[in-house]
Amino acid sequence: MACPFFVPLEILKDGSWPHPSRLPLGAGWTGNCRASGQEVAASEEHIRDFCNLGYAAACPHLPPRRDWDAVRFSVANANGYQLTFGYVCELAHAPVEHGKLTFDLASEVWIDVPRDPRVATLADAYLQSFRGRQGAVFG
Repeated sequence: MACPFFVPLEILKDGSWPHPSRLPLGAGWTGNCRASGQEVAASEEHIRDFCNLGYAAACPHLPPRRDWDAVRFSVANANGYQLTFGYVCELAHAPVEHGKLTFDLASEVWIDVPRDPRVATLADAYLQSFRGRQGAVFG
């Protein structure tokens, strides 16, 4: 359940998390924060404690009024042609929005585009993590 204001930039390969594939985006990521409305660099501490995990009530950048606290992804279907991910946007640990996103492997494009660009940004990161773990099968 990544923070909806997190903008992942690069997978962290430093071994800081004991089970990085269990993280909400399938890996730990460096990145920026858009909680203020402008994209700013997130500190290493915030990235580790808040951005990658969601539900960061203690984060000083989190706006008091927000649509979601976290975005969760899961693999719904994976075959040699397409990858379909389910997503759930949560507020106060309850789902408020959900859907499916399908990525076409042949054309390298999303078939289903989420209405909110935050979901699209996080889905791209989840896709990259998933493909990295699967190697040549979906890479």
